Amino acid sequence: MAKAKVAIAGVGNCASALIQGLQYYSKKGPDEGLTYWDVGGYRPKDIEIVAAFDVNAKKVGKDVSEAIFQPPNNTEKITDVPKLDVKVKKGPLNDGIGKYLKDVVPVSTQPDQDVVQELKDSGADILVNYLPVGSTLATSAYAESALKAGVAFVNAIPVFIASDKAWAGRFAEAGLPVAGDDVMSQVGATVLHKTIVKMAVDRGVKVDETYQLNIGGDTDFLNMLEESRLKDKRESKTSAVRAMSPYEVPTRIGPSDYVPFLDNDKVCYIWLKGKYFGGSTVKIDVKLHVVDAYDSGGVMVDAIRGTKLALDRGVSGQLESLSAFCFKHPPIQMPYPAAKAAFEEFTSGKKER
Repeated sequence: MAKAKVAIAGVGNCASALIQGLQYYSKKGPDEGLTYWDVGGYRPKDIEIVAAFDVNAKKVGKDVSEAIFQPPNNTEKITDVPKLDVKVKKGPLNDGIGKYLKDVVPVSTQPDQDVVQELKDSGADILVNYLPVGSTLATSAYAESALKAGVAFVNAIPVFIASDKAWAGRFAEAGLPVAGDDVMSQVGATVLHKTIVKMAVDRGVKVDETYQLNIGGDTDFLNMLEESRLKDKRESKTSAVRAMSPYEVPTRIGPSDYVPFLDNDKVCYIWLKGKYFGGSTVKIDVKLHVVDAYDSGGVMVDAIRGTKLALDRGVSGQLESLSAFCFKHPPIQMPYPAAKAAFEEFTSGKKER
């Protein structure tokens, strides 16, 4: 079977977790931690990293196997990664580095590479966007490059591409699939919060109000101290949870603080208050503690393989079921069980998109 050839924009913690995870499963074979070992005939070993872009001077010019361990990356190391013979190229900066990242990310002085040509030369099928939150202009530039190079686009961050009708229409016209937006972690804050709200509603609870607070110690949380970069992030997470209730629920969701010594650990607090039988009050308090980058790694492995299937089948435009299963702000929101069923129908060939 042909490989799913992937280019990565943004060689941060999430890229590190993905690349390490691919190596991990190539050694382990079927093992815990994956929702699916096989997606339409594609296994994790069938994903090949063929190009990578970043602006960090400590990463540009290095083999991607080395670049993923360069600071400020701070997720844990789970395996050795052999040299992949893929050098990190200097991508366009645009708005990719916010004011809080300027002190910790030295920007390379090398000239920007031609992303379109690099994508073509590498033979990439799919461009995965892992840029920092709030990188609206930079994300648009990479999406434009994907269109010009003729590759699919998987958008892991909360800048709206797959869920935007204009962008989705352009990918459809180009005969290319687009998936996103904003990856939903395997056992993360959003999927847990969605599940709690949907369970409460389905069990007859009138949800009065709910919140979700998150803290972490990586550059993602440092970057999100800049409130102006959070508009799409808040909408992405909030809309995913609100879609689980048929009525409007006062909801507050978002990052709360940057705690440096947590490194790539993320701690989430979810609270819900409602009324059930006889008007009695029920309150739910949940604390979730995860390694943030790895929490999205398995989901991205599924998203990449599903997107490759779409390419194989000639499916273009918004990948609705895949996006609902793997992302927080898809074109169509679904409860998790419905999204999972739709994804399985798509990957088995029973559902077009």
